Amino acid sequence: MINVFDRNKVSQKRNRIIPSFDKNPYFLHDWAFERMSERLSFIKKDFGSCLQIGTRGKNLKSKSNYDFYFITDVTKNLKDIHLVCDEEFLPFKDHSFDLIQSSLNLHSVNDLPGAMLQIKQCLKPDGLFLAAILGGETLMELRDCLAQAELELSGGITPRVFPFADKQQIGGLLQRAGFALPVVDSDIVTVTHETMFDLMHDLRAMGETNIISTRKKNFTTRALFYRAAEIYTQKYIEKDGRIKASFEIIFMAGWSPHESQQKPLKPGSATSRLSDALGTNEMPANDIAGI
Repeated sequence: MINVFDRNKVSQKRNRIIPSFDKNPYFLHDWAFERMSERLSFIKKDFGSCLQIGTRGKNLKSKSNYDFYFITDVTKNLKDIHLVCDEEFLPFKDHSFDLIQSSLNLHSVNDLPGAMLQIKQCLKPDGLFLAAILGGETLMELRDCLAQAELELSGGITPRVFPFADKQQIGGLLQRAGFALPVVDSDIVTVTHETMFDLMHDLRAMGETNIISTRKKNFTTRALFYRAAEIYTQKYIEKDGRIKASFEIIFMAGWSPHESQQKPLKPGSATSRLSDALGTNEMPANDIAGI
């Protein structure tokens, strides 16, 4: 398996921001937490035990009542966590939890299919996996401007914004991991900053700077960032003079299979025609195609 992300860097960057948790710009995490809580409130089911994978000093427990609530994180010295572990290696027995949820933590794992399979195995039958993850449209403006600036100044491009999965890929991964009734949707959150450097400051404060294994290890010149900032202002400025940055948040949900769940009918098992339900006349396929 190719390690796209430097997992040691993930831990280092998140450990570094712990002392300033209360001052950090967690607007994305707050927004995603609220949307996940809304989704969970529509589900008419009691979850006795819950596992939260990852936290930035925030607890997804919300207003729900659980008999058992367990929090893990890759970061050390965080309050309220019960176990430090990597998201790719969950040390739990099969069928341990009724609910597993994670918000904006799984986008930087190297083996996302393997992590999702472990999550499914940790769920009890008819247990729910609910998560939010950064999607493919995230930071499209920053990615564009850095690439254009580097191409102008050096004639080549190096990875500076790491790759994100898209909705189709996430849906496929849920099915591949064996989740029943998978649901995937996404929202684009647009934020504005005075300059590109203010955006990069907020990303650093969130622990979301470059962790690509193949990133350049040597010092990046100021000229590249200044040129990228100029391009950013030219291409992505808003009417109020601020620049915009896009974040795609993909929400996913899947259930551990159980016999009580709804199942699709077998092909050819229908007992009535769609044309009868719609009140129309049924036509042969060749007539519809005009042949």
